[in-house]
Amino acid sequence: MKKEIEEYAEGHTSPESDVLSRLNRETHIKVMQPRMLSGHLQGRLLSMISHMLKPKYILEIGTYTGYSAICFAEGLPDGGHIDTIDINEELEPIVSKYFEDAGCTGQITFHIGNALEVIPRLERRYDLVFIDADKENYSRYFDAVFEKVSIGGFIIADNVLWSGKVLDDSIVDTDRDTGALAAYSEKIHRDNRIENILLPIRDGLLVGRKIAE
Repeated sequence: MKKEIEEYAEGHTSPESDVLSRLNRETHIKVMQPRMLSGHLQGRLLSMISHMLKPKYILEIGTYTGYSAICFAEGLPDGGHIDTIDINEELEPIVSKYFEDAGCTGQITFHIGNALEVIPRLERRYDLVFIDADKENYSRYFDAVFEKVSIGGFIIADNVLWSGKVLDDSIVDTDRDTGALAAYSEKIHRDNRIENILLPIRDGLLVGRKIAE
């Protein structure tokens, strides 16, 4: 039933653009672990969030092939900008190609490197942060960006359900990534500086709104 529900949801969701469709297809053909791509349904949600919030500045940790950054760029106001970080320099050609095809090259700065080293050098105050990188460091990424997020700004983390593995204590206790994701969700839930909601969309999105420094 889950698969049928997902297909029904996608069938009643606005289609992805031609550029995103081509990027989706090329990622699945040429890049390892294409499941890391945000994809149609989640991509439309990220675009919708960007249109609703109209964030001036967005920080994305984990560019992959650029799909989610392009979705966020769709809702940027005039003068808005995205900083996106990825450690895998081998993906730069496909990322740059599709940023150009989507017409958002001037709106996005692509930083290649370790996010924990890049973030301290960024001087913007962000309205929206999207965390979708190595799972073991989610909590460290949160701590690194929190002071750079405006009051009322949002921090969204992807993959927090981890295919349901976070519900199995035996996996949480023995698998490093699963344990880190479970710890991240618990950390956010107990932090009184942030309001949170976990959305069971695709592999889980934990949305937090900063309410205090």
